[in-house]
Formats: sequence, structure tokens, C-alpha cells
Amino acid sequence: MAEYEDVMNAKKVDTMKATDRKCPQCGATMDFDPSTGGLYCQYCGYREEIKAENTEGDTVASEQDFASAEFTGNCDWGVSQKTVTCKSCGAVSVYDALEVANECPYCGSNQVMEASDVKTLAPNGVVLFKITAKEAGERFTRWISKKWFAPREAKRSAKADRFKGIYLPYWTFDADTHTDYTAEYGIDREEGEGDNRHTVTDWHRTSGSYDEFIDDALVAGTGDQNVNMLKRVEPFDTKDNKSYKPEYMAGFLAERYSIGLKDAWEKAKEFIKNRLRAAIESNIRSRYNADHVRNFSGNTAYSNITYKYLMLPIWLSSFKYRDKTYQFVVNGQSGKVGGDYPVSGWRVALAILIAAVIIALLYMLTQ
Repeated sequence: MAEYEDVMNAKKVDTMKATDRKCPQCGATMDFDPSTGGLYCQYCGYREEIKAENTEGDTVASEQDFASAEFTGNCDWGVSQKTVTCKSCGAVSVYDALEVANECPYCGSNQVMEASDVKTLAPNGVVLFKITAKEAGERFTRWISKKWFAPREAKRSAKADRFKGIYLPYWTFDADTHTDYTAEYGIDREEGEGDNRHTVTDWHRTSGSYDEFIDDALVAGTGDQNVNMLKRVEPFDTKDNKSYKPEYMAGFLAERYSIGLKDAWEKAKEFIKNRLRAAIESNIRSRYNADHVRNFSGNTAYSNITYKYLMLPIWLSSFKYRDKTYQFVVNGQSGKVGGDYPVSGWRVALAILIAAVIIALLYMLTQ
């Protein structure tokens, strides 16, 4: 078990066999093409379908039993890889063994070095890129054009730097939940007349139980990325996945998880707890036609917990404005954009002034 704990929290992974992705026409390395879902040679234009494992087509990633999870040696990504670590930001990236990395894809630093291998689990599923780099650039242009606080000059001049397609590690969790809870609910009523009229809240105790099946609670397995930025491009349709094949990741970088399975489950429970509380409080309001809920206390039991280790697609890029670099990401499945952009001080001041005028006018009208 100690070996399992060490492995589940490491960043490196060993690969044990090579997969031939050479173009049969010109011998160049072929990449995955999001526009077709197959392999593509950018040198001679040759295209090739990715063969399904069986006649019924590719399967989706299977749910793994959390209670019996143990390290079983599933470290084979199916293609020779090397691990590169950035001294500047600490990011750990995975490259094909023949590729040369001379800068970090996240922070741009050229202080990268090849890391020694330590085994970690290989993913059991992949959510495929469906948005091409060209489409990601178009989505970025539309996104920044709608940012009212961005300077007009920035909107005109912002050009996305070269896009880097990256697969990031995520854990998903399914579970049956049973929550026993107590709370108080309040119902408002009016008392008094005229200027003495006021609202009084009558409080009542309640208790009960609530059952809900949690499906694909998502936890990022990366500690090197800006998780808040990644949240801006969620959700991902994690049901639309494929059982892992190295061909699906051909031509893209990948990051290895730095948050292990058990730590990810603890993070998932925090998300699940907040979701269950919101659902129960909504149920209480609806059941009693209540206006408020307070002093909520709940105890949740989890059963039939399963997980998947998925790689999710992200386009990473940046743009410069007045010698400052602004990073942004594009969801490689949906095309949703999130990131940072310059803010015009006078536009913010104008918005505050307009809001103050509107509030003043509304106050005057109500007098």
C-alpha cells in the first residue's frame, strides 16, 4: 500500500512499448486531427482513420472501483515518452521521445530539463479535441471583442500567439449518497400598520434524509495550471469520451497528474457536500414554502464509489498588449474561452459613474 501511495502522488510515468504513427507515404510522424477524428500527416496530407478495438466501435472509459483501487502496473501510455520539468514554474509535461522541448508551454521559460522516470498510472480515457487551432483563434477573437472593459486598441491588435494543444489530467467520481440532516426554515409575515409595518420571520425546526446519485464529479489532477482559469472554460462533456489510445493524443502535449486519486476524492467530497446542501435547502424551501433556511447540519454517507482518470483537451495561448503578456485557454471540446485581458481604467470609471447616476435617479423617483 505504501508503494501505491507513492505512485498515486507522483508526476512521472514510465512507458514500455512504442506505437508506430509513421505516415505510410512519406515516413513523417502523424498527428491527431480534431476536424476528422483521425490521424493526419501535415507534410504530405495523408489521412488515416483510427481503428476501433472491435466491430461495435470504440468503447468509453470504464468506471473503476474506488474501494479496491490499488497500483496494478497500468503505466503503459502505449508510446515512448519523455518527461520534461520546468525549473521556473514546476510544470511537468509529457512529450514523444523524439520531440525536443526547448521552452515550457505554460510560462514560456527555457529552463526545462528532462526528468527521471517514476511510474504513475496511465489514463483510462480521453475526451477528444473537437476544436482545431484555427477555430480556437476565431473563438478568441470573438471573445475579446465582447469584453467591454478591454481597451479598443487591445481588441483590434490582440493576436493569439501560437496555440499549444495540451491534454490535462482530471479525475471523475460517481457515488450514491445518503444524507441525514437537520435545519431551521423561516417563513416571513408582515406585522404592524403604516410606518410601523415590518417583517417578522417565524422559525421552525426540520430534519430528514436525502438521497442523490452523483455522476462524474470533476476534479483537476493538475497542480501546475491556473485552476481558476480552467474553471472558466468548464464544463466538459465527460460522457463523450473514448477508451484511451495513444493515437488520440498524437501531436499533443500531456501533463501528468500531481494530485493523486485519494487527494482528488477529498476535493470531490467538498464539491459534493456543497451541491447536496444546496439541493436539500432548495427542497426545504419548496416543501414548506419557506423564505429562509439556516443552521443546516448534514452527515453524508458514500457508497458504490467509482472513478475515471481522463485526459481533457485544452488549447493554451497568450497575447501581448503594451509589453504585457495575457494568458488564456480554450476548451478543446466546446470552444469556450477563458483568461485574462487588459482593462481600461476610464471605461471602469465610466461604468461606475453611469451606475451611480442610475441609482440616484431611481432614488429620486421613489421619493
